[in-house]
Amino acid sequence: MDKALIIGASGGIGRAVSAALQARGVMVTGLSRSGDGIDLTDEGSIAAALGRLEGPYELILVATGALEIAGAEPEKALRQVSAQAMLDQFALNCVGPSLVLKHSVRLLPREGRAVFAALSARVGSIGDNNFGGWYSYRTAKAALNQMIHTGAIELVRSHRGAICVALHPGTVETAFTRKYLGRHPAVPAAEAAENLLRVIDGLRPEASGGFFDWQGKPVPW
Repeated sequence: MDKALIIGASGGIGRAVSAALQARGVMVTGLSRSGDGIDLTDEGSIAAALGRLEGPYELILVATGALEIAGAEPEKALRQVSAQAMLDQFALNCVGPSLVLKHSVRLLPREGRAVFAALSARVGSIGDNNFGGWYSYRTAKAALNQMIHTGAIELVRSHRGAICVALHPGTVETAFTRKYLGRHPAVPAAEAAENLLRVIDGLRPEASGGFFDWQGKPVPW
């Protein structure tokens, strides 16, 4: 791998993945809202930021997301669901990464192996949902998984070596999760980054369109 593009490079996981890749000698381009002004809720912003870049990138990773937006915490009951909170979750956790995929296709090599990956979450799995709650976040991530799966089908027609996947990084010690760790074991961002890169390195073409956890195991849809 010679070049990688990290969207959300200022976040805990994005920063750690960038550092791990740079330690390997990979040329990393990092974009973030705080550092570069890219706004995943604004297609014009995404198109402009990606339009300034020249590929090809063998890895494009979308490492953005949020559990809380505008002070709306994950819902514990149906009575807490609101249209605005759900729309906000969709805009950031599904629509934004989907638009990154749309505008970054030209940055992937048409020949040879390349990976487009977006961070999803196990709670976006319908088959693995045994606890309920977190309605808006779960639903947005489930929708993202569908976008990745569908996008992979189209992508391979023009980029035969491209692999398009959704990845669950596990529970990671970042500002993103601090309030919600509870009894769940968590790993430092640097360890999570190495886990993700190990999975990415091991992906084969037939994995495209899949949803995998930090160990490389398929997650139920």
